[in-house]
Amino acid sequence: MEKKRLALVNQRYGTEVNGGSEYYTRMLAEHLAPFYNIEVITTCAKDYETWENYYEPGECMVEGIKVRRFPVQKTRKQMGFLWLNRMRHYIPPAGRLTEKQWVAAQGPYSPDCIDYIRDNSEKYDCFIFVTYLYYLTVHGMKAAQGRKILIPTAHDEEYIYMNIYWDMFQEADGIIYLTEEEKEFVEQTFKNTSVRNIVAGMGIDVPQIVKPQKFRQQYQIEGDYIIYVGRIEEGKGCGQLLEYYKEYVRKNKNSLKLVLMGKITMKNPVDDDIITTGFVSEEDKYNAIAGASALILPSEHESLSISVLEAMALGIPVLVNGKSAVLTAHCEKSGAGCTYQTCDEFVQKLDALMRDDAYRRDMGKNGKRYVDEYYSWQTILTQVCSLIDGRNELR
Repeated sequence: MEKKRLALVNQRYGTEVNGGSEYYTRMLAEHLAPFYNIEVITTCAKDYETWENYYEPGECMVEGIKVRRFPVQKTRKQMGFLWLNRMRHYIPPAGRLTEKQWVAAQGPYSPDCIDYIRDNSEKYDCFIFVTYLYYLTVHGMKAAQGRKILIPTAHDEEYIYMNIYWDMFQEADGIIYLTEEEKEFVEQTFKNTSVRNIVAGMGIDVPQIVKPQKFRQQYQIEGDYIIYVGRIEEGKGCGQLLEYYKEYVRKNKNSLKLVLMGKITMKNPVDDDIITTGFVSEEDKYNAIAGASALILPSEHESLSISVLEAMALGIPVLVNGKSAVLTAHCEKSGAGCTYQTCDEFVQKLDALMRDDAYRRDMGKNGKRYVDEYYSWQTILTQVCSLIDGRNELR
């Protein structure tokens, strides 16, 4: 029997691409490949800030997955984008008129990609669109004929309340939520409880063997360190993290180092106790997390947080921003982490973690159990395949 043909649509795709939804899409494509004929539809962009074309247009293979790339016709102009944002925000009537322009400016603007989806819908049994925010999802879902599944990766941010997003949440044939908190938020916001859905996060695969000492030697780290993994930018709370970390060091007068792992899009911090690595390999990432005393995630807006789950799978406790409902729920359900909302709380919680090795070990065990129970690929793929195939047991 011939496999069903699935198209996964995401704004960027590639082993060099740094981003949560992009990494999730790549892992989902690779794990669905044994069951379906998978093709990824995406752009030639690598950098989400400018959407400049980096990859060649056309077909290629990435880790065994067929990828079809389309050029971006307009790079993102930051000043024009900010102007549209202000118009939408401060002049509501004008804002409603500029929503379509805003989505085009948000990008990646690739009409050729949308035309391809419209003209070739009959070739695919199902389209899966990942991340609600971007041009490809907004216009791709309207262009696609036949079965359409949305993986919104949604959270409570100002953009999601724009009218232009309403239709996709109402008209999807199915929705895959990453957490119960995301599902609750979307259903309250869009009144779409009648849409078939599942809650299925991402399977977390970490290496059986990690080499934290290799990472320590590479970056000449002798003592304890905490780590942040992800895009290093103000929007992810990294500026505040630097503030809070420096206050912790000032109060405790110790040599705890902070490792920032990922692409930097803010002013590069200059400090002997702060280590920036840039974008690293998967091996280096796991080695670094495994050697840390804790993983820190300062972001207020998360729909899943792969780095938190990877730290838990490696037995490393987490300290996360308590303003994020998803991160708070991870900590409460697992017993593998702490939350903070103020600088004083950050300092106190980090101090408690660093002072008590047994406390950290217990959290580590809890984290491994949590990931094993809720974030195995076997469980997640069963749910996802049921939704794709339209089996009756789902809503």
